[in-house]
Amino acid sequence: MPTKNLLPRLLLAGLLLPLVGCLKTLLQPRREFAAYAPAAAPDYAQDSCWAALPTRRDSADAVPQRSGLRDAQATAAADVFFVHPTTFYRSAAWNADLAQGKVNRFTDRTTIRQQATAFNAAGRIYAPRYRQATLYSFFDEENPANGQAALDLAYDDVRAAFQYYLAHYNQNRPLIIAGHSQGTAHATRLLHEFFDHDPALRHRLVAAYLIGFKVKPDEYRAIRPCPDSLATGCFVAYNSVATGNEYPPFAPCAVTNPLTWTLDTLLAPATLNRGGVGVDMKGIDPQLTSAQIHRGLLWVVPPKPGGYPRFLLPGRAELRHSFHIADYGLFYVNIRTNAVARVRAWQQRQAGTK
Repeated sequence: MPTKNLLPRLLLAGLLLPLVGCLKTLLQPRREFAAYAPAAAPDYAQDSCWAALPTRRDSADAVPQRSGLRDAQATAAADVFFVHPTTFYRSAAWNADLAQGKVNRFTDRTTIRQQATAFNAAGRIYAPRYRQATLYSFFDEENPANGQAALDLAYDDVRAAFQYYLAHYNQNRPLIIAGHSQGTAHATRLLHEFFDHDPALRHRLVAAYLIGFKVKPDEYRAIRPCPDSLATGCFVAYNSVATGNEYPPFAPCAVTNPLTWTLDTLLAPATLNRGGVGVDMKGIDPQLTSAQIHRGLLWVVPPKPGGYPRFLLPGRAELRHSFHIADYGLFYVNIRTNAVARVRAWQQRQAGTK
């Protein structure tokens, strides 16, 4: 069966489900990065180069079915710049082509709908399309320079989108930076380049939700992990793993408990979980899981099989306990509520300084 026909059946929620076969055979681009001619760079003056804009109807407007939640972008006081995770897995190239309608549609119905919507009560959502690096970029151990080059190209687009956003959309409004997985890798770089050394821009940062990737506690010179639920100008980070398991590559990572929004290692019971949302977005599952910080990981109790899949890759046994795909879904309502609360806290602080 051709790879291009096989992969869509193996993908869910914008990330990879269990594969049959070899990761390298299925996903490794056939040539070195330098041998490819990248697709044309996006023009962010064109609405088509954005997966989500608050001025049109798109997947970022969705809410879980039968939830009673509402999209509040029309009246939101803040903005959200959301960088979506990897939704490109083909071996045809190291970076996606924004002209690929199938990839764009897949992005919209998975990661934009299932993750970016967690913020549509707190802010107007701007989510750029970008020439994302193919998934194999993160696993190329033979020649990691290929993957890094692909990620650098992807970041160039994200940077350009953010610059366009600042120049044409932001209008000095407070903003949330958010991402997941590859999106968080790029969002982390954005904070380094644009916020860490710019007090004026940093002043407008409500918070950064840097979920599903490696972010160190001392990642930034001036931006720190959020110490509580109402802190602003800080960042939130975590990687979800089944309780009782380790994952050494994430050992030095920053972790925020999304049930308490603190940095301590106390167990937060499932009663604090206001609701998870599965990949089908068909409702809210209250008290879905507890959460506890452990050695750079967020320990969670595996929910019943269904809408919260594990992250499994062939030859990557160390990932079999990871709930990377469900990082947002497990705590969807808590994230949504917290984003609204942080925007309100930011507004109150500004009012208090006038």
